[in-house]
Amino acid sequence: MSAPRQLSLNAFIYPSGHHEAAWRHPDSRPDRIYDVTYYQEIGRTAEAAKLDAVFFADGPALRTDVRHNAAPGLEPITLLTAIAAATTHLGLIATASTTYYEPYNLARLFSSLDHISGGRAGWNIVTTGTDLAAANFGLDRHPDHAERYARAREFVDAVVALWDSWEDDAILLDRAAGLYADPDKIHPIDFVGEHLRVRGPFNAARTPQGHPVLVQAGASNEGRAFAGKYAEAIFTAHQRLSDAQAFYADIKAKAAEFGRDASEVKILPGISPFIADTEAAALRLEREFNELTVPEYGIKQLESITGTSLRSLALDEPVPVETFAGAGDVTDNARSRLQVVAGIVERERPTLRGLLHRLAGARGHRVFAGTPEQVADTIEEWFTQGAADGFNVMPPYYPGGLEVFTETVVPILQERGLFRTEYTGTTLRDHFGLARPRGRVAVEPVSVG
Repeated sequence: MSAPRQLSLNAFIYPSGHHEAAWRHPDSRPDRIYDVTYYQEIGRTAEAAKLDAVFFADGPALRTDVRHNAAPGLEPITLLTAIAAATTHLGLIATASTTYYEPYNLARLFSSLDHISGGRAGWNIVTTGTDLAAANFGLDRHPDHAERYARAREFVDAVVALWDSWEDDAILLDRAAGLYADPDKIHPIDFVGEHLRVRGPFNAARTPQGHPVLVQAGASNEGRAFAGKYAEAIFTAHQRLSDAQAFYADIKAKAAEFGRDASEVKILPGISPFIADTEAAALRLEREFNELTVPEYGIKQLESITGTSLRSLALDEPVPVETFAGAGDVTDNARSRLQVVAGIVERERPTLRGLLHRLAGARGHRVFAGTPEQVADTIEEWFTQGAADGFNVMPPYYPGGLEVFTETVVPILQERGLFRTEYTGTTLRDHFGLARPRGRVAVEPVSVG
């Protein structure tokens, strides 16, 4: 009999919290966002609760309005190496761009993290959605959506080929014979594409996981196809169960079209929970954070999604539905987030202030205010109703928001048999229930006799 299906839970670390006003709240620590021990403490909290991983988003440009919000600034792969040293089982996932790295360099960074951590690394693959990055790399323009994804496909193929260019048994370590490795089991990849050329071989052996877990977060049409082919875990944003179910079914079907086992693709929506002993207290806590928002900041964020100026609207004036005309055309990631916002406006008809408050919590991810039992009920419903294999937990504030989740919600999920009480393996693949990939150049053993 197979073991019952188990949730995957990641802590999505956003330095002072996922609510845009978290840095102003007395329970957050914006003064520590450049302090490595702060992140190590968060990592230990996540590991004590047996969470699968911590995750850092990243981008190669300053996108935050630092006048009104704290900007995360530490490079995540470096930071995860420090967290690796303070933990023993916790998975370590970082975002890195296929547009603004080169395959060999990025392959080395994640391979090193996987070796250093004993097999706990994951790469969140992005193509970068902002044209602010181009000038930081001496480019006149940011590549368009189709070009970025064409390069991304080549990039991932090249990186995985580099990781697999050593056969698992290439290292001999034969001191007596003076043989460290067998060169015949280390192979050039000779990758030649339209956008990239990489000869190889790699300069390090395969990692404990075979290679780091491949994660993806694009919800565009191109992003979904990319995820179906490559991703082993997918981060996504949905407001409603029905939308999440449709996305879940679509991605699983796309994976099957590529000949993959759909169970080897984990769908992990984001949830940002305000948690208190009573629902009324949780709602008060959410209002407390919303009252700390700066409208100017929220309007800038909203305009970056809509591509339309909203300055003519009064804060307490309803947002016109026509502001989001064409939001159903999901051809790129920016428009997929626009679709989420458009759905809120169409269903709820909020004022501008109300919409800003709805989006302040987690940038379009689901915000939920309730008791620990209610949060656990929501997680269980989505998990059991074909909407999620787990969640990216996005605490509104750090460190306390994660602590209250791990101390109150996780035990309920454990009591219901939905989440582990102990780690059963040591690698991120173990936690996600993913098989170790076979090397592309592995030689099948020959049966004799």
